[in-house]
Amino acid sequence: MPKFFIKTYGCQMNERDSEQVAHSLLARGYERVAHEAEADVVLLNTCSVRDMADQKALGKMGMLGRIAKERPHVVFGFLGCMAQARGESLLRDLPHVDLVVGTQKLHRVADYVEELVASKAARPAVAPYHRVHRAMDDLRFSLAPKQATAFVSIMQGCNMHCTFCIVPHTRGAERSRSIAEIAAEVRDLVARGVKEVTLLGQIVNLYGRHEFPKRDGKSPFVQLLEAVHEVEGLKRLRFTSPHPIGFRDDLIDAIPRLSKLAEHVHLPLQSGSNKILRAMHRAYTAERYVDLVRCIRQARDGIAITTDIIVGFPGETASDYKQTRDLVEEIQFDNAFVFRYSSRRGTPAAAMPDQIDERIKEQRNQDLLRIVNKSARRAGERLVGHNVEVLCEGPSKTNPARLMGRTRTNKIVVFEGHEELGGELVDVRVQQANGFSLYGTPVLPT
Repeated sequence: MPKFFIKTYGCQMNERDSEQVAHSLLARGYERVAHEAEADVVLLNTCSVRDMADQKALGKMGMLGRIAKERPHVVFGFLGCMAQARGESLLRDLPHVDLVVGTQKLHRVADYVEELVASKAARPAVAPYHRVHRAMDDLRFSLAPKQATAFVSIMQGCNMHCTFCIVPHTRGAERSRSIAEIAAEVRDLVARGVKEVTLLGQIVNLYGRHEFPKRDGKSPFVQLLEAVHEVEGLKRLRFTSPHPIGFRDDLIDAIPRLSKLAEHVHLPLQSGSNKILRAMHRAYTAERYVDLVRCIRQARDGIAITTDIIVGFPGETASDYKQTRDLVEEIQFDNAFVFRYSSRRGTPAAAMPDQIDERIKEQRNQDLLRIVNKSARRAGERLVGHNVEVLCEGPSKTNPARLMGRTRTNKIVVFEGHEELGGELVDVRVQQANGFSLYGTPVLPT
């Protein structure tokens, strides 16, 4: 049977989509390989949120053109957000590309691939990426041996229309799976050895708001958290990424009440300037964000807060940036992803006046990263000398002789131990904090 290779760019949602595509191909007898040079089918699952991700995927596919000359039978395809946004232009600009499948047709990738593998059609195949497919496909996928963690997609699309974001165009309007369907998937994953699941949604805490009713004052998302929390054998539950406006009292109340919820909330800030937040259409103020962080921290001792921040948004003055900088200093995040604003074609922000010079964006990016790195380092140092519960994910990527896993607060821990600990919860005594990683020794049972 043919062999396939998938490379993924972008977020956890893209990772999850790639696993769905891989499962559909594996179910038809295809073999997954680790290198494109070995494959008969090469698929790049793309992201369009930032220009750099676009350029990386385009550059990679351009380099793959040499394989096309040497092995003309190989099928090359773009999947995902960039495929949705750029469509047929990808076929025009890269003649060796055979397949373009947007986010709304990922459930059909295996069908399209089989057709091309069988005939390598004279004209490249283009999936109808402009159509919205509302059905939610079978999301069961293959697990690696001793896989301890898994992503579960609970919804697709977004209705928020932040002015910098292309996601509503590439992934369509919000649509949610049922609670019963999601809980069944989690039970299946746990039965196959998974101990931690992360619920995924473009704005995850707005799950089901247009499809399902509130019950006993609880939003559909809190109802979902409760249903998943009840799955026997599940040890940890996470969700990403929420929006501050979806963090209502019922969700904050769930944090201390649901013990399987991990002590980590990723809460995108984007800017500390109310002027910039309004221009972004973020629908909250910096003051509201600070109050929300305070409420979350009061709800559970030791909870970690991480965030996303954009610097250099159109119209961001030195004063606006200073407000962001000051807020980041005040909150002391456990970690943050700091991005330079990237203009995306077709978004309102791309047409705004007062676009910021790239040099200034880079200066602000590096300045804010220094602040974030300091607070992240302090958060790690506070754990030195303490025991932490680590879910072992297997060998460390940087040092295969050691194991790695994550704490409930989502901090990476590297430690010595036998590979049989893969997939297990391990108590580790932290001995050293180095940047974003902790190093320790397993605590032997007495």
